Amino acid sequence: MANAFVHESSYIDDDVTIGEGTKIWHFSHVLSGARIGKHCSLGQNVNIGNHVVVGDGCKIQNNVSLYEGVTLEDDVFCGPSCVFTNDLNPRAAFPKGHSGYKPTRLEKGVTLGANCTVVCGHTLHAQAMVAAGAVVTADVPAHALVAGVPARRVGWACTCGHLFKDADFDDVYTCPTCGRQLRRAEEGLREVNGEEDA
Repeated sequence: MANAFVHESSYIDDDVTIGEGTKIWHFSHVLSGARIGKHCSLGQNVNIGNHVVVGDGCKIQNNVSLYEGVTLEDDVFCGPSCVFTNDLNPRAAFPKGHSGYKPTRLEKGVTLGANCTVVCGHTLHAQAMVAAGAVVTADVPAHALVAGVPARRVGWACTCGHLFKDADFDDVYTCPTCGRQLRRAEEGLREVNGEEDA
């Protein structure tokens, strides 16, 4: 935890790794086995469950709980009060423990809007964006913008966050905000000659 900031009101259990430059604010709890990368920000009342992995540069806003089985790759943004699950059919009287958890993965650069819900067992591919209040019940393609209950694709998101629709391009889209070019791929969109093509 060298060169990391943890507010005095927060609790960090044993066997936790916190990367350089990470800040953990008021009333948060990081449970045993969790791994948090460099230069992350955890807001007020954040709970990081056992063995959760958080990549570098992630921003986790107030009132978010990452339960065991959740993995965030680098540069993921979790909006205020967004919700994760890790059991598809929980019963208080019949706990399953680890064996019942379904893993959830958010790839590099994914954004979750405020108050959205990600049902466990799915992958949100690189640079996907989930609208506020949406309920994700399936995998989300790379760069897809999804909204609604259940969440459905309603457009696309550039790496920089600029939003656009299918009608805006045929095969390659040039972002008017940042100049990146995106092309259709098997799993959503990919940057042309960018990080994602490397």
